[in-house]
Amino acid sequence: MVGILVVLLMIILVGIAGIFLGYNYVTSQSKRFETLEASLKDKSLIINKDTANAVMLVVGDGDDTSDIAKKLSDSGLIDNALVFTLMSKFNGFDGGYLAGTHFLTPDLSYDEMMYMLCQEPEVITITFPEGMTYEEIKQKLLDNGLEFDPEKLDECMNSPNLFVDYEFVSMIEATEDRDFILSGYLFPDTYNFDMNASEKEIINTFLRNTNANLNLYDNFYARIQKIGMTLDQVMTLASIIQMESSKATDMLSVSAVFHNRLKAEDPSLQRLSSCATTNFLRQKAGLEKVWAASSSDQLLDSPYNTYLYAGLTPGPICMPGLDAITAALYPANENYMYFCATGDGGTAFAVTQEEQDANVAIYDEFWTDTPGAAAETTVAVVPDAEG
Repeated sequence: MVGILVVLLMIILVGIAGIFLGYNYVTSQSKRFETLEASLKDKSLIINKDTANAVMLVVGDGDDTSDIAKKLSDSGLIDNALVFTLMSKFNGFDGGYLAGTHFLTPDLSYDEMMYMLCQEPEVITITFPEGMTYEEIKQKLLDNGLEFDPEKLDECMNSPNLFVDYEFVSMIEATEDRDFILSGYLFPDTYNFDMNASEKEIINTFLRNTNANLNLYDNFYARIQKIGMTLDQVMTLASIIQMESSKATDMLSVSAVFHNRLKAEDPSLQRLSSCATTNFLRQKAGLEKVWAASSSDQLLDSPYNTYLYAGLTPGPICMPGLDAITAALYPANENYMYFCATGDGGTAFAVTQEEQDANVAIYDEFWTDTPGAAAETTVAVVPDAEG
């Protein structure tokens, strides 16, 4: 009987001790996490790619705790993957790990690593202004340290079937002469990218924002139908407008010129004769942009050359912003048929060829960098001061 009482007493004491130790562990753990959180918040603790002994760990979408534990073990950050897995479950971290790139150091405890992996992953913030081409965007992604295969990114740009969740993607016209199918649809904005984002994730990040911005318009698709255009035609026109003017008010009148020309009965007026399009071809050839297209530029044999071919280009020539898209959708109610740059970022408009010639005579000295270009410009649709 005494022996039974002793055993019961021992069990009770062990239980009490266990509760006490467990309580102390949880309390001390909470304090450690509070200290860690405060250090991260005031940036007294920063662990990134430049931190001494930092190890990069990429948590993939769908990785469970055992997958993460194996990666930690393979990276030399922990000694025992099983212990990490069990501690993660006990500490309540399972399901809280965030996919993306994280940086850890070997001196962190297991539970500190768990806490760190539940924080927002390392991101690279990049701003893309309006008017950038796909090639410029791709280079900027590389220059800012994103780890991706440029050829695979090109493949994604030509694989709209990967992004059918977005309504507008199904409306893009994948014609034979088109540059990249998704060109024009990587919305210019500031983005946060995981440095190890896949090629598909990178494009999807852009398209998600494009979809959100197109949905800012009331009855966006109804408006497209009302003006007798397709989505792709609107975005293509917006891209040309984007490169022709930096002022939102001027964009509306530039749009009026292009809309009027597209509807003109005179076949010669149906050629937009936009230097923005020949500059696009110059960039593709590795040449610098110019203020006005030379005679040789105007003879470049490409469906993107609006001096030779009537109507719009096969696809957008850059990534237009909201002002340019709005201008394409809602052109000013004006009968202008011509315009030229004034040299100070503004634009002069004209109804007749005579008025246009007079404007060119006034302003050509401010923007012509190609001998004879002004005289050869029939529509005088020249890039803005930034072009």
